[in-house]
Amino acid sequence: MYWFLKYLVVGPLLHVFFRIRIDGLENLPKHGAIIMASNHLSAIDSFFLPIALPRRLTFLAKAAYFHGKGPTGWFVRNFLLSIGQIPIDRSGGAASSDSLNSGLAALAEGKALGIYPEGTRSPTGSLYRGKTGIARMVLAAGVPIIPVSVSGTAEIFPKGSKFLHFPRITVNIGDPLDFSRFAGLDNDRFILRAVTDEVMLNILALGDQDYVDIYASNVKNNSDFDPQRELADATQS
Repeated sequence: MYWFLKYLVVGPLLHVFFRIRIDGLENLPKHGAIIMASNHLSAIDSFFLPIALPRRLTFLAKAAYFHGKGPTGWFVRNFLLSIGQIPIDRSGGAASSDSLNSGLAALAEGKALGIYPEGTRSPTGSLYRGKTGIARMVLAAGVPIIPVSVSGTAEIFPKGSKFLHFPRITVNIGDPLDFSRFAGLDNDRFILRAVTDEVMLNILALGDQDYVDIYASNVKNNSDFDPQRELADATQS
């Protein structure tokens, strides 16, 4: 089903309407377990990345994506399940451990695993602080991380618009990151933060986003949040 949708149904349509451009494809290993760490601007990112990349990509996808309502929710749920995406609960605690184990199991099978380190979609278009689950996973699995930046997906369904837009979608793939020097330190919170921050800076360098050093989930829960003020404060500090 994955390859059928990728090459005969969804893939051709997305390439025609959104003129997908891929830069840095030579940085993507053809075989072996890897973690693809991407920014996250839209729910539809999980469509474009599997379509754009030649390797089969398995995402640890937010469980809410599998519980949408109406025809759109039905289509998204069945599409994600049909292409082997893994729903995860990001509420923390035991759920986070289950997510880690699901990711490690996929990597043990030699898969290319896609992760959004921000943990949720960007509420403002900026790149936000990454959560350390990705660092814990890469140190436990001992595999390289490939940073990825996707641009254009937030413009497909712009906020307040009643119409579908067709911007060009660009996928930039960065150099593989090797954190084997930190092997065995996956319980050191300072190492986890340092690894995560390095991943986020590499994602930032591939795109044109601003960086805000707070969690995107905190922004979504704070209606008084001013991204420009936060960015200025972060720059001054």
